[in-house]
Amino acid sequence: MIRVHQLTQMYPSKKGIFDVSFTIEAGEIFGFLGPNGSGKTTTIRGLLGQMNLTEGSILINGLDPRKDVVEVNQQVGYLPGEIHFFNRFTGKQFLDFLSQMRQMKDMTKRETLLQYFELDETVPIKKMSKGMKQKLALVAAFMHDPQILILDEPTSGLDPLMQNRFLSLVIEEKARGKTILMSSHIFEEIEKVCDRALLIKEGRVMTIEDFTKKKTAVEELYTVTLDKENDNILKGSFKIIKKTATQYELFIKDNLKEALGFLSQFDVVKIENKRQSIEDIFMMYYGDEKND
Repeated sequence: MIRVHQLTQMYPSKKGIFDVSFTIEAGEIFGFLGPNGSGKTTTIRGLLGQMNLTEGSILINGLDPRKDVVEVNQQVGYLPGEIHFFNRFTGKQFLDFLSQMRQMKDMTKRETLLQYFELDETVPIKKMSKGMKQKLALVAAFMHDPQILILDEPTSGLDPLMQNRFLSLVIEEKARGKTILMSSHIFEEIEKVCDRALLIKEGRVMTIEDFTKKKTAVEELYTVTLDKENDNILKGSFKIIKKTATQYELFIKDNLKEALGFLSQFDVVKIENKRQSIEDIFMMYYGDEKND
């Protein structure tokens, strides 16, 4: 449904995205992870045909978003990470404006979404809280029943109840065959609803994790507890992603025998496998870097 091939967008600062490639199948929920400045927004803008690309190609359901922008926008529901409204409007006036632009005739889904998110559309936008504005933006993205949804930080500003309602909605839409790209910094959200997730760093794809299959890397994450703190363990050939007092979380790849030999010089109290989460994978690539 979505095909991105060797996408490159170079800015004068030499930053941007470089050789980004991925595909999203019909009916798939695809996660998108990365810190500020990693290239998520640039990639999403490319998907929406909002910028000229230095190199590469994008197809949305077989359409080029730059050449077929009207057709693509009819098929896509978009929630931006930074939402800008016409503050002089009420929620209803804003939704009416979008409905007219999209030539919507059936308002059933719009009304269902307003009730689902418990949103009073008669409130002036300038008087809405952040959570209300987020709900209004979600209604706007979903109300024309698009085949593809591109959602940038969709639960930002929502309370826990509404976060859960949103995730339930995403799962329902997937069951209806919708294709969803979701950018989020909440690892639990990505693991709960996504089939796969892409991690991007400094404009380059680091990995694409498949949650629908058993990952061979699951058995490579270990928690080692020493009887006392000893940072000589940091000299090992493995990658340590977290240190807490005498406990260390580390990745061991294809060299378990060598790693155990190295650890034998320490007074190890306990060593155990740990289930690898998307947060662990993220930390493997980003380490102690500050991320949003």
